[in-house]
Amino acid sequence: MKLNKDIIIAIDGHASCGKSTLAKQLANTLNYTYIDTGAMYRAVTLYALRRGLISDHVHTQELINDLNKIHIEFRYNAQLQKAETYLNGENVEDEIRGMEVSRWVSPIAEIAEVRSHLVRLQQAMGKNKRIVMDGRDIGTVVFPDAELKIFLTASAEERARRRYLELKGKGQDVDFDEILKNVQERDRIDSSRDVSPLKPADDAIIIDNTNLGIEEQFALVIAILAVRFGNGIDCLTKD
Repeated sequence: MKLNKDIIIAIDGHASCGKSTLAKQLANTLNYTYIDTGAMYRAVTLYALRRGLISDHVHTQELINDLNKIHIEFRYNAQLQKAETYLNGENVEDEIRGMEVSRWVSPIAEIAEVRSHLVRLQQAMGKNKRIVMDGRDIGTVVFPDAELKIFLTASAEERARRRYLELKGKGQDVDFDEILKNVQERDRIDSSRDVSPLKPADDAIIIDNTNLGIEEQFALVIAILAVRFGNGIDCLTKD
């Protein structure tokens, strides 16, 4: 299916609120490219952990000096039918989703030089449009002129529950209270940082999905696309 014009779809929101799930659904339906910017920050965090640049704090200047040594790309896995994150040529898709990376990704994302470096890469990825990009500042900083901006949120307890079930499903030994604390702390850091704080763009559509199922949310956004870019569902046509 395709829209009647090429656009950029920016999806922002709080941690563990289903941004990537929605973005993947839209990209698959519209035959657009999906870009997970959160995975890019996670990859930088993993690099810092591996290099010993995180102890009880982040060794910021050392990480800044290494930014040009960090190469991130997304490669499509035909068997799994999804793009996976590669750090310096290594598939790190599973490792970047663990709790150790989750604990440190928000402090890493606070670093202005890290954000500037990754924003430049993200903007280059969207120069030809036809992308769905999710993150924390896509509609406010990376693509302030994106044709459609969605801001997702949900209660911290519901987001922690989803994250808990996801990690348990992967066989990880996790504690719900620890995950809830991590979600709340990430919210605090993301929303209060000096550089590109998490907030809805002025023209973003805010969706609270605490009580929405995945397919209900997807149907809602498809309806929004239809209204904004055509008459009813006529803006969507089969390839």
